Amino acid sequence: MSLYQSKIENRKSKITTRLTYRKAGVDIDTADAWLSRMRPLIRSTWGPGVLPDRGQFAGLFRLGAARTRDPVLVLSTDGVGTKLKIAQLVATGGRSPSAHEVIGVDVVAMNTNDVLVYGAKPLAFLDYLAVGRMQPELMSGLLRGIAEGCRRSGCALVGGETAEMPGVYASGEYDVAGFCVGLVEHARIIDGSRVRAGDVIVGLASSGLHANGFSLVRRVFTTAQLRRLAPQLLVPTRIYVRPILEVLRRVSLHAVVHVTGGGLARRIPNLVAKRPELRARLEPASWPAPPIFQTIQRAGCLATDEMRATFNMGIGLALACRAADAGGVIRIVRRARIAAWVIGTIERTS
Repeated sequence: MSLYQSKIENRKSKITTRLTYRKAGVDIDTADAWLSRMRPLIRSTWGPGVLPDRGQFAGLFRLGAARTRDPVLVLSTDGVGTKLKIAQLVATGGRSPSAHEVIGVDVVAMNTNDVLVYGAKPLAFLDYLAVGRMQPELMSGLLRGIAEGCRRSGCALVGGETAEMPGVYASGEYDVAGFCVGLVEHARIIDGSRVRAGDVIVGLASSGLHANGFSLVRRVFTTAQLRRLAPQLLVPTRIYVRPILEVLRRVSLHAVVHVTGGGLARRIPNLVAKRPELRARLEPASWPAPPIFQTIQRAGCLATDEMRATFNMGIGLALACRAADAGGVIRIVRRARIAAWVIGTIERTS
């Protein structure tokens, strides 16, 4: 071995003895201790279908507890997009941990509402959280929000993954995604095939922007304006599971759409996606849009068509049903303290 090679080997030896996984930025002991403290919160979402965990990295759910004869699993995965950046902005320095709780509710809502449109009951939820470094306060806020979202949805938080990724995320930055499993009886799947001309469209009020359009919002406003508007922007996405499942016990819904992944103008046509001879016609004056949408439109000089193609404009969930059933649907939804209106009709295209 040459003198040069010897020096290289000695340097490698010194590095090996000095470095640890913790020094590289990943603190497994802290993560395990945090998770142990959070277990009671996680278990507070469990129902009879959840089997006790075995200390492994997957959750167990017993489908027999759902008591269905011809069960169909309905699966969804989603995140909350760049709404994360607003939460991280106002939570800088730990001043607003509740912002992270909002994001936790959001990630559940975006998934359980997607499962719901098929008439499925959400059963189980899993989360994925990636952070630059372990920050128990931030992560606990997120998990509190996720648990709250699961309780509102009636689904169990059965597992998840927390990944500490130094060099990928800066301090205070994170990303979160969710995965939901729902269940519906095959004969009761809502797939839009029963929509008829003469059906009415019932719109359920959103709580605000939900988790859509934030890339545009962040272009419209300055950082100072975003901080000032944060109370209106960081409103948790509304979860519609319980009132809609109650509706389905009493009324046949012909189609349901979750107004997300694009605005009202892009999602409402999905009510008649299986019926090309029909169209969904909205009456925009039939419901009041929250003021935040006017604020965004004025600040960005945005065209009305762009607003409707990007944002939910105050309608978070829309459904098609017989005109005779609309009053009953609205009464059930309003008992859950969610505003609802007849906002349009289903018509023939010619």
